[in-house]
Amino acid sequence: MSDKPKVAFYWCASCGGCEEAVVDLAERLLDVAAAVEIVMWPVAVDAKRSDVEALPDGSIFASFVNGAIRTTEQEEMVRLLRRKSQVVVAFGSCSHMGGIPGLGNMWDRETIFRSVYMDAPTVENPDGVTPMTEWAHDGQTLHLPGFYDTVRALDQVVEVDYVIPGCAPTPDIVASGVTTLLSDDPPPPGTVLAPDIALCEECERRATKPDAVAIEAFKRPHEVLIDEELCLLAQGLLCLGPATRAGCGSLCIGANMPCTGCFGPTSRVRDHGAKALSAIASIIGSNDPDEIDRALEGVPDPVGTFYRYGLPASLLVRRKMADPAETSA
Repeated sequence: MSDKPKVAFYWCASCGGCEEAVVDLAERLLDVAAAVEIVMWPVAVDAKRSDVEALPDGSIFASFVNGAIRTTEQEEMVRLLRRKSQVVVAFGSCSHMGGIPGLGNMWDRETIFRSVYMDAPTVENPDGVTPMTEWAHDGQTLHLPGFYDTVRALDQVVEVDYVIPGCAPTPDIVASGVTTLLSDDPPPPGTVLAPDIALCEECERRATKPDAVAIEAFKRPHEVLIDEELCLLAQGLLCLGPATRAGCGSLCIGANMPCTGCFGPTSRVRDHGAKALSAIASIIGSNDPDEIDRALEGVPDPVGTFYRYGLPASLLVRRKMADPAETSA
């Protein structure tokens, strides 16, 4: 058995970009691999759930979990890793705040299943078959994961010690976070391992942002030729930099695209979407209701814009679905 600190990586409801973020460490990944013993990483290491179950409780130094929790299997695995680990790290936007999968909270399981397995134009399913949690055949029973009605962030299921934010976390943030955790003086539990300032403060375009931005109409990126040096908000583009934590290196803005908020809020903000909405509402250059409505026509998907990464972690959590008894009355 190695004397190196044991670490685990696990992937829940996410796109796989966080796994790529670890690989994007490039040669620095070799330094990480030399410093730790990886006991579980399903996309790269042939370790089984039973191997983790056999480890003593608390024997894993740190488990890095990416992805939101939306199935029974995912909840079982993060509870197992929590028990076996001294430290659990929410890795990436989906585990941190619910992420893009968290937008599933705009619907319920029944609606999602009906859309995917029955109503989609390319689906032929005359028997209305939807995913089951058990299947019996020839005297054997197969047990399958159940699909939850509500998507949850990692800290809504287990205690989380640290967060490495981003969609996906940048290599620099990953390397810095791992180094910090392995140091002799790690930060207090609950720390987000990224600068606790707004993105605007590190943006290279901040000097071009007017003291008083007054927007008459919001424009979507495909509707305008974007100036590569001018503040994106000043150009009428809906940039969430004023409400979003720094640390990403302004990568999207460097690519001439507005910030969408993947690093989440600073520690002084309770609801990232509400903060972003407030920041954007404050720069509409009119108090006339009709003019405000016209400006907001440039925001066709408010939930997907302001709660793109954080609906489950917000004060809203999910959309309240209509009671069938109420709709049929």
